[in-house]
Amino acid sequence: MQKYISKEHIVAMEKQNRVHFVNSLGGFKSVVLVGTVDNAGNTNLAVFSSLIHIGANPALMALILRPSPPERDTLNNLLETGFYTINHINEDIYRKAHQTSARYDKDVSEFDETGLTPIYKQEFQAPFVAESFVQIGLTFKEKIDIKINNTIMVIGEITEVFVPQNCMSKDGFLDIEKANTITCSGLDSYHTTKRLDRLSYAKPGKEITSLISDYFE
Repeated sequence: MQKYISKEHIVAMEKQNRVHFVNSLGGFKSVVLVGTVDNAGNTNLAVFSSLIHIGANPALMALILRPSPPERDTLNNLLETGFYTINHINEDIYRKAHQTSARYDKDVSEFDETGLTPIYKQEFQAPFVAESFVQIGLTFKEKIDIKINNTIMVIGEITEVFVPQNCMSKDGFLDIEKANTITCSGLDSYHTTKRLDRLSYAKPGKEITSLISDYFE
């Protein structure tokens, strides 16, 4: 039996209950750590569950950021330098990753506070998370103000990627489950995954087949 919840019910919810309810409605989401640094060398690390695939050519990803105030060091830093990293979260670090959602002062690094390790690679100008198995470097491309709720969409182009060698298939598919990447629902519920199948490209009149394969580069 289903429970009916109207717009009026949602509006009438206590604020925190409404936040939890609406955030969990969309189902499982990517949860990542975004690493930035300002021009003075102050590092910042923040957990995000709003990562969006925009396109593959060029390779673009977007993040949704909540309105300021309070100050959003992630946004300020990436706009200042033009660089940021996205780092997948795994079972070993999810508690530390969650702690980065705390509101630290700008001169306090979440890397230091959580025990996660900043690492710079290939002269990229933003820190990756050493404990993350899938690391992505992006350059800032576009900022879009979303007027309906004063949030901001930031779009970046993927310029650097580091993944485990045994997780990349010959057709380009990245097996993030094999890389121990986790997911989340709502704002604070973390989950491991179990793949049901990988399916062939759907065409009218053609039977769908399984693409599960152990052939990795």
